[in-house]
Amino acid sequence: RPTDLPELPPCNFKPEEYKGMSKERMMEIRRQNCNPMTMKITYYKKPVFIHQGHMQWLWDVDGRRYLDLFAGVATVGVGHCHPKVTAAAEQQMKRLWHTTNIYVYPPLHEYCEKLASYLPDPLKVVYLTNSGSEANDLAMLMARLHTGNFDIITFNGSYHGGSSQTMGLTSNSPYKYPVPTGSGCTNTMCPDVFRGPWGGSHCRDSPVQTTRECSCSQGHCMANEQYLRQLKETFATSVPSRIAAFFAEPIQGMGGAVQYPKNYLKEAYKLVRERGGLCIADEVQTGFGRTGSHFWGFQGHGIVPDMVTMAKGIGNGFPIGAVVTTPEIASSFVKAFHFNTFGGNAMACAVGSSVLDTIKEDGTQQNSLHVGTYLMTELAKLRDKYEIIGDVRGKGLQIGVEMVKDKTFRVQPPMCITKEDVDFFVAVFNKAIHSYMARK
Repeated sequence: RPTDLPELPPCNFKPEEYKGMSKERMMEIRRQNCNPMTMKITYYKKPVFIHQGHMQWLWDVDGRRYLDLFAGVATVGVGHCHPKVTAAAEQQMKRLWHTTNIYVYPPLHEYCEKLASYLPDPLKVVYLTNSGSEANDLAMLMARLHTGNFDIITFNGSYHGGSSQTMGLTSNSPYKYPVPTGSGCTNTMCPDVFRGPWGGSHCRDSPVQTTRECSCSQGHCMANEQYLRQLKETFATSVPSRIAAFFAEPIQGMGGAVQYPKNYLKEAYKLVRERGGLCIADEVQTGFGRTGSHFWGFQGHGIVPDMVTMAKGIGNGFPIGAVVTTPEIASSFVKAFHFNTFGGNAMACAVGSSVLDTIKEDGTQQNSLHVGTYLMTELAKLRDKYEIIGDVRGKGLQIGVEMVKDKTFRVQPPMCITKEDVDFFVAVFNKAIHSYMARK
């Protein structure tokens, strides 16, 4: 470690000594037996060989400790191998691993009731899946069944899954294949107040605003009006007069932690409902307290969707997803049979229930707000220091740092990180940017 960097914050957890196969053998297997897509998405020139995790920390096979700032793609919310969640999983594993929702078993019903209690009325009906792609795929189907309409609108830059149907929703070219995907999906301009044609210094609900000049009077947002005009243009030119749904992440995840003008979604929801469409909030990355100010990202926009999809943080790394909707919309789903073998299995429900309890008991959402705000404020200082950093944005621990000539850094750590961890990360990030600028 360079001498001008601080030591890693202390950790009293001791990982097990790694005694498994060699790194060379793992890479050989990765090349020969894992689908080549696995190699394609290996981000690092020198891959990290992860062995064990505890809370915000990871250890590689050589015993080196890392501060995790990505949480398995915004998935590990309460911390790696959190003792409370681990204990709940072990207890359920001794009792019942799996049966299907054909049968009546306590964990499913206890969890559905608990999860529904975290959502506002009338969002009280739950269907459990295994992933966010499955949840969004199912939400598409339910919206079309309920409305009798077909067309669905999403934002440019959105990511809603990798199934053949949700690939139609996704507007992000690296995740698109040259084959027919979900038809009836139309993209509209993303109201991005940093990269888009309109934006100012008061647009978004974030402790850090853009550096763009803004002449709007208080309570008036020209950028919001312009982006809503683009949505109206999409309605007028690209879809039928009646639509099935509008999908939006409260803060775009894969698109780079993009935030919209404060009142955009509230006005967009009105326009969608006027055309018969359902409003669907994709909370796969923003849910479960990650934005800090609210448990759900949509609450920060002052809206109540018709459907909410969720995954990732719902299970802290255990495969589980969900669609939550109203009784009326849910009743449209029984026009045929639908069955998900693993959705809502006993293990997933026990883990999901423990995650909800842990968020409440540990004050995870509050930590996300306070530590996330501190982190964004410190990152904004680096933006002011280095011209290569164009923007810092987000809420809680859903953060984006956009580089002027490169891609966006997404900072979505386990929500148990501390201010001491933030200071370490910012010092390392500052050193990395300084070294890069010096080489240039």
